[in-house]
Amino acid sequence: MMGEIRAEHASIAELVPSLPRRLLVAGGAGFIGSAFVRLCLEQADPPAVTVLDKLTYAGNLANLAEVAEHPRYRFVRGDICDRALADRLAGEVDCIVNFAAESHVDRSILDPDAFIQTDVYGTYSLLEAARKHQHQRFLQVSTDEVYGDVEEPQLSVEGDPLRPRSPYSASKAGAEMQCLAYHATYGLPVVVTRGSNTYGPYQYPEKIVPLFTTQALDRLPLPVYGDGGAVRDYLYVDDHARGIATVLARGEAGQAYNLGQGGQLIDGMKVAETVLRLTDRPASLIQYVSDRPGHDRRYALDSRRAAELGWGPELDFDAGMELTVAWYRRRRDWWEPIKSGEFAEFYRRNYHPVAGAAAPG
Repeated sequence: MMGEIRAEHASIAELVPSLPRRLLVAGGAGFIGSAFVRLCLEQADPPAVTVLDKLTYAGNLANLAEVAEHPRYRFVRGDICDRALADRLAGEVDCIVNFAAESHVDRSILDPDAFIQTDVYGTYSLLEAARKHQHQRFLQVSTDEVYGDVEEPQLSVEGDPLRPRSPYSASKAGAEMQCLAYHATYGLPVVVTRGSNTYGPYQYPEKIVPLFTTQALDRLPLPVYGDGGAVRDYLYVDDHARGIATVLARGEAGQAYNLGQGGQLIDGMKVAETVLRLTDRPASLIQYVSDRPGHDRRYALDSRRAAELGWGPELDFDAGMELTVAWYRRRRDWWEPIKSGEFAEFYRRNYHPVAGAAAPG
Protein backbone atom coordinates (compact mmCIF):
# COMPACT_ATOMS: atom_id res chain seq x y z
CA MET A 1 0.00 0.00 0.00
CA MET A 2 1.32 3.42 -0.92
CA GLY A 3 2.53 5.56 1.96
CA GLU A 4 1.17 8.93 2.94
CA ILE A 5 1.40 11.85 0.51
CA ARG A 6 1.12 14.94 2.66
CA ALA A 7 -0.52 18.29 2.07
CA GLU A 8 1.30 20.52 -0.38
CA HIS A 9 3.52 23.30 0.90
CA ALA A 10 5.26 26.12 -0.98
CA SER A 11 5.98 24.80 -4.47
CA ILE A 12 9.03 25.48 -6.59
CA ALA A 13 6.75 27.41 -8.98
CA GLU A 14 5.78 29.76 -6.15
CA LEU A 15 9.38 30.20 -5.07
CA VAL A 16 11.07 30.76 -8.45
CA PRO A 17 10.10 34.46 -8.75
CA SER A 18 11.88 35.12 -5.43
CA LEU A 19 15.09 33.30 -6.35
CA PRO A 20 18.17 35.15 -7.61
CA ARG A 21 18.10 35.12 -11.40
CA ARG A 22 21.62 33.73 -11.97
CA LEU A 23 22.73 30.79 -9.84
CA LEU A 24 26.07 29.06 -9.51
CA VAL A 25 25.31 25.58 -8.16
CA ALA A 26 28.53 24.03 -6.87
CA GLY A 27 28.31 20.25 -6.74
CA GLY A 28 25.24 20.34 -8.96
CA ALA A 29 26.01 16.99 -10.61
CA GLY A 30 25.72 15.18 -7.29
CA PHE A 31 22.65 13.60 -5.74
CA ILE A 32 20.85 16.46 -3.97
CA GLY A 33 22.42 19.17 -6.12
CA SER A 34 21.14 17.64 -9.35
CA ALA A 35 17.65 17.28 -7.87
CA PHE A 36 17.70 21.00 -7.03
CA VAL A 37 18.88 21.89 -10.54
CA ARG A 38 16.24 19.71 -12.21
CA LEU A 39 13.44 21.14 -10.05
CA CYS A 40 14.49 24.74 -10.80
CA LEU A 41 14.82 24.25 -14.54
CA GLU A 42 11.51 22.40 -14.85
CA GLN A 43 9.67 25.64 -13.99
CA ALA A 44 8.39 28.40 -16.24
CA ASP A 45 10.90 31.28 -16.47
CA PRO A 46 13.54 29.55 -14.33
CA PRO A 47 16.76 31.17 -13.15
CA ALA A 48 19.87 30.67 -15.26
CA VAL A 49 21.85 27.83 -13.67
CA THR A 50 25.58 27.25 -14.00
CA VAL A 51 26.67 23.93 -12.48
CA LEU A 52 30.26 23.66 -11.28
CA ASP A 53 31.31 20.11 -10.47
CA LYS A 54 34.62 18.28 -10.26
CA LEU A 55 32.93 15.00 -11.30
CA THR A 56 34.61 12.91 -8.64
CA TYR A 57 33.14 9.48 -7.93
CA ALA A 58 29.70 10.79 -6.85
CA GLY A 59 29.32 13.52 -9.46
CA ASN A 60 27.64 12.19 -12.57
CA LEU A 61 26.49 14.08 -15.65
CA ALA A 62 23.85 11.39 -16.17
CA ASN A 63 22.08 12.98 -13.18
CA LEU A 64 21.56 16.11 -15.30
CA ALA A 65 20.71 14.44 -18.62
CA GLU A 66 17.08 15.63 -18.36
CA VAL A 67 18.18 19.29 -18.46
CA ALA A 68 21.35 19.02 -20.55
CA GLU A 69 19.78 20.85 -23.52
CA HIS A 70 17.93 23.46 -21.47
CA PRO A 71 18.75 26.97 -22.73
CA ARG A 72 19.24 28.30 -19.20
CA TYR A 73 21.66 25.57 -18.10
CA ARG A 74 25.39 25.22 -18.56
CA PHE A 75 27.96 22.91 -17.03
CA VAL A 76 31.55 23.73 -16.04
CA ARG A 77 33.88 20.98 -14.89
CA GLY A 78 36.17 22.22 -12.16
CA ASP A 79 37.14 22.26 -8.49
CA ILE A 80 35.70 24.73 -5.97
CA CYS A 81 39.22 24.88 -4.46
CA ASP A 82 40.42 26.55 -7.68
CA ARG A 83 40.10 30.14 -6.53
CA ALA A 84 40.65 31.68 -9.97
CA LEU A 85 37.87 29.58 -11.45
CA ALA A 86 35.54 30.27 -8.51
CA ASP A 87 36.19 34.00 -8.88
CA ARG A 88 35.53 33.98 -12.63
CA LEU A 89 32.26 32.09 -12.33
CA ALA A 90 31.10 34.11 -9.32
CA GLY A 91 31.51 37.25 -11.41
CA GLU A 92 28.86 35.93 -13.81
CA VAL A 93 26.12 35.13 -11.26
CA ASP A 94 24.17 36.68 -8.37
CA CYS A 95 24.23 33.77 -5.93
CA ILE A 96 26.12 30.61 -5.01
CA VAL A 97 24.37 27.46 -3.74
CA ASN A 98 27.06 25.16 -2.39
CA PHE A 99 26.32 21.45 -2.47
CA ALA A 100 29.94 20.55 -3.24
CA ALA A 101 31.37 18.28 -0.54
CA GLU A 102 32.91 15.00 0.26
CA SER A 103 29.87 13.51 1.86
CA HIS A 104 30.09 10.03 3.36
CA VAL A 105 31.10 9.31 6.95
CA ASP A 106 32.63 5.94 6.01
CA ARG A 107 34.87 7.56 3.41
CA SER A 108 35.88 10.30 5.86
CA ILE A 109 37.10 7.62 8.27
CA LEU A 110 39.18 6.02 5.51
CA ASP A 111 40.50 9.30 4.05
CA PRO A 112 39.82 12.47 6.10
CA ASP A 113 42.22 14.67 4.13
CA ALA A 114 39.90 15.04 1.12
CA PHE A 115 37.09 16.21 3.40
CA ILE A 116 39.12 19.07 4.87
CA GLN A 117 40.26 20.16 1.43
CA THR A 118 36.85 20.20 -0.25
CA ASP A 119 34.45 20.92 2.59
CA VAL A 120 36.52 23.53 4.47
CA TYR A 121 38.95 25.12 2.01
CA GLY A 122 36.55 24.79 -0.92
CA THR A 123 33.80 26.60 0.98
CA TYR A 124 36.28 29.37 1.87
CA SER A 125 37.14 29.70 -1.84
CA LEU A 126 33.47 30.18 -2.76
CA LEU A 127 32.83 32.59 0.13
CA GLU A 128 35.69 34.81 -0.95
CA ALA A 129 34.37 34.86 -4.52
CA ALA A 130 30.85 35.69 -3.36
CA ARG A 131 32.16 38.47 -1.10
CA LYS A 132 34.24 40.02 -3.86
CA HIS A 133 31.31 40.12 -6.27
CA GLN A 134 28.76 41.25 -3.66
CA HIS A 135 26.33 38.41 -4.19
CA GLN A 136 22.67 38.64 -3.29
CA ARG A 137 22.81 35.31 -1.49
CA PHE A 138 25.06 32.42 -0.49
CA LEU A 139 23.43 29.16 0.58
CA GLN A 140 25.52 26.48 2.28
CA VAL A 141 24.08 22.97 2.23
CA SER A 142 25.02 21.29 5.51
CA THR A 143 23.82 18.24 7.44
CA ASP A 144 22.08 17.17 10.63
CA GLU A 145 25.26 15.29 11.51
CA VAL A 146 26.86 18.50 12.78
CA TYR A 147 24.71 18.15 15.93
CA GLY A 148 26.22 14.77 16.77
CA ASP A 149 24.41 12.13 18.81
CA VAL A 150 20.99 13.27 20.04
CA GLU A 151 19.47 11.69 23.15
CA GLU A 152 15.83 10.59 23.17
CA PRO A 153 13.39 12.32 23.07
CA GLN A 154 15.32 15.45 22.12
CA LEU A 155 15.05 17.07 18.69
CA SER A 156 17.93 19.23 17.47
CA VAL A 157 17.09 22.91 17.03
CA GLU A 158 19.21 25.38 15.12
CA GLY A 159 20.60 27.07 18.24
CA ASP A 160 21.97 23.85 19.73
CA PRO A 161 25.75 23.46 20.07
CA LEU A 162 27.45 21.63 17.22
CA ARG A 163 29.11 18.41 18.37
CA PRO A 164 30.42 16.63 15.25
CA ARG A 165 31.93 13.19 15.89
CA SER A 166 33.36 12.16 12.50
CA PRO A 167 35.81 13.81 10.10
CA TYR A 168 32.87 14.31 7.71
CA SER A 169 30.58 16.08 10.17
CA ALA A 170 33.49 18.10 11.56
CA SER A 171 34.37 19.35 8.07
CA LYS A 172 30.74 20.29 7.43
CA ALA A 173 30.51 22.11 10.76
CA GLY A 174 33.72 23.99 9.92
CA ALA A 175 32.29 25.01 6.54
CA GLU A 176 29.06 26.38 7.93
CA MET A 177 30.84 28.20 10.77
CA GLN A 178 32.90 29.98 8.10
CA CYS A 179 29.70 30.92 6.29
CA LEU A 180 28.04 32.37 9.37
CA ALA A 181 31.25 34.21 10.25
CA TYR A 182 31.31 35.79 6.78
CA HIS A 183 27.80 37.08 7.46
CA ALA A 184 28.75 38.50 10.85
CA THR A 185 32.09 39.95 9.70
CA TYR A 186 31.45 41.06 6.13
CA GLY A 187 27.65 41.21 5.89
CA LEU A 188 27.55 38.48 3.23
CA PRO A 189 23.88 37.37 3.04
CA VAL A 190 24.47 33.73 3.96
CA VAL A 191 21.88 31.06 4.85
CA VAL A 192 22.58 27.48 5.91
CA THR A 193 20.43 24.38 5.57
CA ARG A 194 20.97 21.30 7.75
CA GLY A 195 19.30 18.41 5.99
CA SER A 196 18.52 15.00 7.40
CA ASN A 197 19.35 11.63 5.78
CA THR A 198 18.22 12.04 2.20
CA TYR A 199 17.31 9.26 -0.23
CA GLY A 200 15.76 8.90 -3.67
CA PRO A 201 16.68 8.50 -7.36
CA TYR A 202 20.26 9.12 -8.52
CA GLN A 203 21.87 8.53 -5.10
CA TYR A 204 25.34 7.03 -5.27
CA PRO A 205 25.03 3.47 -3.92
CA GLU A 206 27.39 3.86 -0.97
CA LYS A 207 24.53 5.32 1.10
CA ILE A 208 22.20 3.00 2.98
CA VAL A 209 19.02 3.14 0.86
CA PRO A 210 20.59 2.69 -2.60
CA LEU A 211 23.17 0.27 -1.20
CA PHE A 212 20.52 -1.98 0.33
CA THR A 213 18.24 -1.62 -2.69
CA THR A 214 20.85 -2.50 -5.32
CA GLN A 215 22.26 -5.30 -3.17
CA ALA A 216 18.78 -6.77 -2.72
CA LEU A 217 17.98 -6.51 -6.42
CA ASP A 218 21.16 -8.50 -7.13
CA ARG A 219 20.43 -10.94 -4.27
CA LEU A 220 23.59 -9.88 -2.44
CA PRO A 221 23.97 -9.34 1.34
CA LEU A 222 22.71 -6.17 3.01
CA PRO A 223 25.50 -5.10 5.44
CA VAL A 224 23.80 -3.77 8.60
CA TYR A 225 26.03 -1.91 11.06
CA GLY A 226 26.06 -3.20 14.64
CA ASP A 227 22.58 -4.18 15.79
CA GLY A 228 20.85 -2.05 13.14
CA GLY A 229 19.45 0.24 15.82
CA ALA A 230 20.99 3.57 14.73
CA VAL A 231 18.09 5.98 14.15
CA ARG A 232 17.85 8.54 11.36
CA ASP A 233 15.37 11.10 10.04
CA TYR A 234 14.83 10.13 6.37
CA LEU A 235 13.85 12.82 3.85
CA TYR A 236 12.93 12.25 0.18
CA VAL A 237 15.29 14.10 -2.17
CA ASP A 238 12.69 16.26 -3.93
CA ASP A 239 11.38 17.41 -0.55
CA HIS A 240 14.95 18.30 0.44
CA ALA A 241 15.56 20.18 -2.83
CA ARG A 242 12.34 22.14 -2.38
CA GLY A 243 13.39 22.96 1.19
CA ILE A 244 16.67 24.39 -0.06
CA ALA A 245 14.81 26.51 -2.61
CA THR A 246 12.47 27.73 0.14
CA VAL A 247 15.36 28.83 2.35
CA LEU A 248 17.14 30.41 -0.62
CA ALA A 249 14.04 32.44 -1.47
CA ARG A 250 12.69 33.22 2.00
CA GLY A 251 15.31 32.51 4.66
CA GLU A 252 16.75 35.20 6.92
CA ALA A 253 20.42 35.99 6.30
CA GLY A 254 22.72 34.72 9.00
CA GLN A 255 20.38 31.88 10.01
CA ALA A 256 20.47 28.08 9.73
CA TYR A 257 17.39 26.00 8.92
CA ASN A 258 16.79 22.34 9.71
CA LEU A 259 15.17 20.28 6.95
CA GLY A 260 13.87 17.02 8.38
CA GLN A 261 11.02 14.58 7.97
CA GLY A 262 9.29 15.71 11.12
CA GLY A 263 9.45 13.03 13.77
CA GLN A 264 9.24 9.90 11.58
CA LEU A 265 12.47 8.32 12.85
CA ILE A 266 13.67 5.11 11.20
CA ASP A 267 16.43 2.69 12.25
CA GLY A 268 18.71 0.67 10.00
CA MET A 269 16.77 -2.54 10.47
CA LYS A 270 13.58 -0.80 9.33
CA VAL A 271 15.36 0.37 6.17
CA ALA A 272 16.59 -3.16 5.45
CA GLU A 273 13.18 -4.72 6.11
CA THR A 274 11.43 -2.15 3.89
CA VAL A 275 13.84 -2.77 1.02
CA LEU A 276 13.45 -6.55 1.31
CA ARG A 277 9.65 -6.23 1.31
CA LEU A 278 9.64 -3.96 -1.75
CA THR A 279 12.10 -6.17 -3.65
CA ASP A 280 10.52 -9.46 -2.49
CA ARG A 281 13.80 -10.76 -1.08
CA PRO A 282 14.35 -12.97 2.01
CA ALA A 283 15.46 -11.75 5.43
CA SER A 284 18.46 -14.08 5.14
CA LEU A 285 20.16 -11.41 3.01
CA ILE A 286 20.67 -9.27 6.14
CA GLN A 287 24.22 -9.63 7.44
CA TYR A 288 25.49 -7.76 10.49
CA VAL A 289 28.91 -6.09 10.20
CA SER A 290 31.14 -4.38 12.75
CA ASP A 291 29.78 -1.00 13.74
CA ARG A 292 31.30 2.16 12.30
CA PRO A 293 33.87 3.83 14.63
CA GLY A 294 32.22 6.68 16.56
CA HIS A 295 28.84 5.80 15.07
CA ASP A 296 26.20 8.34 16.16
CA ARG A 297 23.20 6.48 17.48
CA ARG A 298 20.44 8.99 16.80
CA TYR A 299 19.79 12.10 14.71
CA ALA A 300 16.46 13.92 15.00
CA LEU A 301 15.56 17.40 13.74
CA ASP A 302 13.06 20.03 14.76
CA SER A 303 12.16 21.74 11.46
CA ARG A 304 9.69 24.33 12.71
CA ARG A 305 11.87 27.24 11.61
CA ALA A 306 11.69 26.02 7.97
CA ALA A 307 7.97 25.34 8.37
CA GLU A 308 7.48 29.02 9.18
CA LEU A 309 8.84 29.77 5.69
CA GLY A 310 6.18 27.52 4.14
CA TRP A 311 8.19 24.32 3.80
CA GLY A 312 7.38 20.78 4.85
CA PRO A 313 7.96 17.28 3.46
CA GLU A 314 5.23 15.94 1.17
CA LEU A 315 6.22 12.26 1.11
CA ASP A 316 6.48 10.06 4.18
CA PHE A 317 9.05 7.25 4.39
CA ASP A 318 6.84 4.52 2.94
CA ALA A 319 5.76 6.60 -0.06
CA GLY A 320 9.29 7.79 -0.74
CA MET A 321 10.72 4.29 -0.48
CA GLU A 322 8.19 2.88 -2.94
CA LEU A 323 9.19 5.52 -5.50
CA THR A 324 12.89 5.02 -4.81
CA VAL A 325 12.98 1.24 -5.04
CA ALA A 326 10.88 1.34 -8.21
CA TRP A 327 13.36 3.80 -9.75
CA TYR A 328 16.40 1.61 -8.96
CA ARG A 329 14.55 -1.40 -10.33
CA ARG A 330 14.01 0.46 -13.63
CA ARG A 331 17.38 2.16 -13.83
CA ARG A 332 19.99 -0.61 -13.77
CA ASP A 333 21.55 1.27 -16.67
CA TRP A 334 22.42 4.05 -14.19
CA TRP A 335 23.72 2.09 -11.18
CA GLU A 336 25.25 -1.09 -12.56
CA PRO A 337 28.23 0.73 -14.18
CA ILE A 338 28.84 2.55 -10.88
CA LYS A 339 28.88 -0.62 -8.81
CA SER A 340 31.31 -2.33 -11.18
CA GLY A 341 33.85 0.51 -10.94
CA GLU A 342 35.36 2.56 -8.08
CA PHE A 343 32.53 1.60 -5.76
CA ALA A 344 33.57 -2.07 -5.66
CA GLU A 345 36.95 -1.20 -4.12
CA PHE A 346 35.30 1.09 -1.55
CA TYR A 347 32.88 -1.71 -0.62
CA ARG A 348 35.72 -4.17 -0.09
CA ARG A 349 37.67 -1.73 2.09
CA ASN A 350 34.70 -0.61 4.16
CA TYR A 351 32.84 -3.88 4.74
CA HIS A 352 35.74 -6.38 4.84
CA PRO A 353 35.52 -8.88 6.33
CA VAL A 354 31.82 -9.64 5.98
CA ALA A 355 31.18 -13.34 6.37
CA GLY A 356 29.72 -14.66 3.16
CA ALA A 357 29.23 -11.18 1.68
CA ALA A 358 30.08 -11.09 -1.98
CA ALA A 359 31.19 -7.65 -3.09
CA PRO A 360 29.44 -6.05 -6.04
CA GLY A 361 31.28 -5.69 -9.30
